[in-house]
This record gives sequence, structure tokens and C-alpha cells, in this order.
Amino acid sequence: MTGRHSRGQRSRAHGARFAAALLLVCGLVGCGVSDSGLQRDTAHRLQELVLGVTQAAAMNDHATALTRLDNLQAEVELAARSGRISEDRRRSIMANAAALQADLAGLVDAAAEAAMAAEKAAAAAAAEAAEVEKAKADAESATNAALTQEGTAPAQVAPAPPPAPEPQQGKGNEGKGKNKND
Repeated sequence: MTGRHSRGQRSRAHGARFAAALLLVCGLVGCGVSDSGLQRDTAHRLQELVLGVTQAAAMNDHATALTRLDNLQAEVELAARSGRISEDRRRSIMANAAALQADLAGLVDAAAEAAMAAEKAAAAAAAEAAEVEKAKADAESATNAALTQEGTAPAQVAPAPPPAPEPQQGKGNEGKGKNKND
């Protein structure tokens, strides 16, 4: 946790802003009537591109979502140059796409930072484990050296012998033979 908000809370806040920006872009692209400043076939094409951005974002593949958003922005620019979209509509879509792009870039950066932090933590844990193993080996070597210097070698512990079988609780030879009443 950092600050007052947990990672999950920040993620939900990013997700809410991301969804709002995506809805704005979808809403701007979604209308297909000619008086809206967007031709119907162009609207359908842009809707397909927005769907690609949405699907990538829904799968938390923010890098792909950014690439697809770049494609959407390029298509909007091309449509504006060819007269299939009005300048007002182009500006509106591009402004919302830029806000969405900033959110996606922030998510990509946050994921990269988290991965780097996890990698550093794993390396630190591995280094600590190696240090502990080295300390154990050094302590064992020091103990062996001290015992050798005293003239005694470290005791070799022999395994314990197996337990002796218990004597049988039978009669043995009693009651057998000639002198039963002795």
C-alpha cells in the first residue's frame, strides 16, 4: 500500500476513468447520420476500431489497446482529410482519444514499474538466500576448523543398531520329556 489508497483502489479509479473516456470515444464515433459530421460507413469503421481498443483493454492488454487507439486516431485523421468526418467531430474524437491514451499509457507504465519492482524483490530474495547459505557454510567450516585445531575431529554419528528381538514368552522345554514332575 502506498499513501492512503491501496493498489486495488487506484486500479479501480484508473479503470473508471478509462471506461468513461472509452464511452466518450464510443459515443462520439457511434452516431452515423450525416448531419452529425460523420458518414455512416466511416462511423461503422471507427466503431470497429473502438471495439478493438475495448477488447484489448478488457483483457488488460494495455499495450495492444494503445496500438489500436493509435490506429483509430490515424483513421480519424484520414477520414477528416478525405472529408468523411467534419473538423468539429475530428477534434472531439481526438481530444477524447488523447485522454484515453494518457490513461492507457499510465497503466502501461504502472505495469512496467510493478514488474520491475517484482523483479528487484525476487533478485533481493535470491541474494538474501545465497547470503544465508554462505553464512551457514562459513559457520560449519569454522566449527570444523576449531574442532580440528583442538585435536578432535568432528564426531561421526553412527546409526543406532536395530533393536534386539524380544525373548519369546512360550513354555520352552518345560513339560516335555521324562521327568515332568521334578
